[in-house]
Amino acid sequence: MRFSCRVISGLAALGLAFSANADVPYQETAHEILRDSIAMRTVEGYGQVPTFARYLEARFLDAGFDADDIHLLPLGETMALVVRYRGDGSSGKKPILLSAHMDVVDAKPEDWVRDPYTLTEEDGFYFGRGVSDNKFGVAVLTTTFLRLKAEGFMPSRDLVLAFSGDEETSMATTQMLAKQYRTLIDAEFALVADGGGGLLDEQGKAVSFMVDSAEKTYASFTVTARNQGGHSSLPRKDNAIYDLARALIKIDAFEFPVMHSELTRSYFAKSAPLIGGDIGAAMAAFAKNPDNKQAVATLRAQPEYVGSTGTTCVATLLDGGHAENALPQSATATVNCRIFPGVGVEKTLHTLKSVVANDALEWAVLDDPTESDASPLREDVFRAVENAVHARYEGIPVIPHMASGASDSLHFRAAGIPSYTLTGIFMKASDEFAHGLNERVPTESLPGALTMWHHILTDLAK
Repeated sequence: MRFSCRVISGLAALGLAFSANADVPYQETAHEILRDSIAMRTVEGYGQVPTFARYLEARFLDAGFDADDIHLLPLGETMALVVRYRGDGSSGKKPILLSAHMDVVDAKPEDWVRDPYTLTEEDGFYFGRGVSDNKFGVAVLTTTFLRLKAEGFMPSRDLVLAFSGDEETSMATTQMLAKQYRTLIDAEFALVADGGGGLLDEQGKAVSFMVDSAEKTYASFTVTARNQGGHSSLPRKDNAIYDLARALIKIDAFEFPVMHSELTRSYFAKSAPLIGGDIGAAMAAFAKNPDNKQAVATLRAQPEYVGSTGTTCVATLLDGGHAENALPQSATATVNCRIFPGVGVEKTLHTLKSVVANDALEWAVLDDPTESDASPLREDVFRAVENAVHARYEGIPVIPHMASGASDSLHFRAAGIPSYTLTGIFMKASDEFAHGLNERVPTESLPGALTMWHHILTDLAK
């Protein structure tokens, strides 16, 4: 996942422009890693994630990391990689976990303007599959470790790097890390380079920086109506498709209760002056009083903000009937929910059943949804991030945010490790093409991100 929020755009700039510096230490190394990684088609079914992991292992060994502190953890055709940067323990604190994912969503070369598996620099951008999601994060975190090692930096606590191998599909390697290899990745908190990040307005000036500090629970349910069917020339009052349709109409009309947290109220309070107008006023009013009905109505009328005010569920798939001249014997819909932290899958399912009020319908939970609570807004983490961001763009707001999508942070939080998702990428909303055609990042983001992550880690582990 990359950039969970692209809703504050086209705004007046609040920051000062950062000038890319070709002399940022290890910038060429980061470019090499990014270039080499883009060439590896680390897509499910191609078996290239282990190739990438071993490539990174060689980089760490060449930099002087002890082989005993590098762990290749295979799982089926994919693999996770864990690297420990040992500190002197002087802080008495648990490690900091850093994470990103090595796999990407597939790209068909025939659909792209440029070869998606060749890093291309053009018009101030790097193009290629994974150049933003998430090989940029892997390259920058790896390079930051290599740079700190070369500088002789001795952290006051261990730093642990964990790269997963299937975030874009099953997240099985992340679950493996969180459950089977907890001792390798156990940490006071995690920083995940796969979401959040900086926003530029359409004139290229910095507007804000997001830190995802919670994720809504992703859960899908199927609801099925069944019937004995019959010949279509003999219609009946009970019809599986109509029964299902009535249930979906009720779900469509239902609004889940308004919910809020310290995180979402802070997000709205800090976003309000950036947005302005009626929506900005509604944000400010909601932050002060989440029971303000007018503010809630205004925010819920906007698709980009409704998810920050509570749970949402929407029908996404339909399957019904078996022949055009037969009454349907079954009809099934998939309802996808993004559940507010703390609500839970079972409670959400119970609510949907109550709304539909038809005991004859059959419900099922798809897959095995993972629930996680919001991470606390740690002062040390946000101070370090703000210091690093303001060194690039003075004074822009750093905003905690709840993501509607999912990242590896989900499983770290579920395992009891507070997690914060951010990147060093600053980008216009109009240039965001993660998972899509012609994925890109501004070339300036590479030296900028290297500088940011160096600031953050040396601040938090000094």
